[in-house]
Amino acid sequence: MGRTTVTTEIVLPGRVEPSGLQIRTRDLPAPDAGQVVLRMDATGVSFAEQQMRLGKYYDQPPFPFVPGYDVVGTVTATGPDVDPAMVGRRFAAATKIGSWASHQLIDAADLVPVPEGVDVADAETVVVNGITAWQMLHRTARVRSGATIVVLGANGGVGTTLVQLARHAGIRVIGTASERHHAALRELDVIPVDYRDPHMYQRIREIAPDGVDAVFDHVGGPGITESWRLLRRGGTLVSYGTAATKNEEGNSRLPVLKLFARLLMWNLLPNGRSARFYNFWAGRHRLDSFRARLREDLTSVLGLLADGVLTAQVAARFPLSEAGSALALAESRTVAGKVVILPDA
Repeated sequence: MGRTTVTTEIVLPGRVEPSGLQIRTRDLPAPDAGQVVLRMDATGVSFAEQQMRLGKYYDQPPFPFVPGYDVVGTVTATGPDVDPAMVGRRFAAATKIGSWASHQLIDAADLVPVPEGVDVADAETVVVNGITAWQMLHRTARVRSGATIVVLGANGGVGTTLVQLARHAGIRVIGTASERHHAALRELDVIPVDYRDPHMYQRIREIAPDGVDAVFDHVGGPGITESWRLLRRGGTLVSYGTAATKNEEGNSRLPVLKLFARLLMWNLLPNGRSARFYNFWAGRHRLDSFRARLREDLTSVLGLLADGVLTAQVAARFPLSEAGSALALAESRTVAGKVVILPDA
């Protein structure tokens, strides 16, 4: 019998303000076959948790639950059939929920090694955000060197990673953000456009009068039509969220279903353009191939981070006990990059 692991968890009890998150401690059961105990070294705030707080994430579990979409951590114990040499090594994983905790049980098959020497907060910024950016760019849109793309919210967690991956691949990037982030975007070799400008889409057309090869749109809502119109023949619209409807009352699935219908309709038009919805968890019913693809893509992104090709965009660091403040800052839309949560001292 191994010693009991006590975990401290942040609980989302219902539709509450960020200050309404709760802290609880409990004993973790011993890891089962194929499982490990992972001690959290870093987790973070994704847009998903912001939607979950409002009950607006497409397939979130019923309240109460522990949020936390991804994690970087160290294995402290292994269950049967798991290599005990994993103990003491650092890994990253996408979890969807459960990572706002000091320790958690996780399937060993979901863990991806983190290269030696990579800062835990830096690694955390490119787990879900890095996989999302890599897969949208290289698997969904398949953008080639020399192309021009538009990234909405280029200062955000996914956006900052996406623009760096694109520039590394020789792709020209037009990125939208508030004006205070334009200097940072220029440093990343991005052409910035103010998202508050009522003529934003016209500004983009002036920069790329022949249209663009891809648009990456996490906003949804009425503006998705303007994103579609930016495409040249052969271009791809990649939709990966419905931020525009985050605060709307009513069925959380309705905006997504409306978006699906619109994208499907556009794909039926004979104009040589395509519209795709990126879903991080698509293909999970074929678990082995899903895990293999995720492992391959995250390993690529972590390698670029370790080599200095990617610069992590850490917006702020908070201890786990201040997860509410971390969530509030992320929701304020005033920061560039990802808000990271670390263990309490």
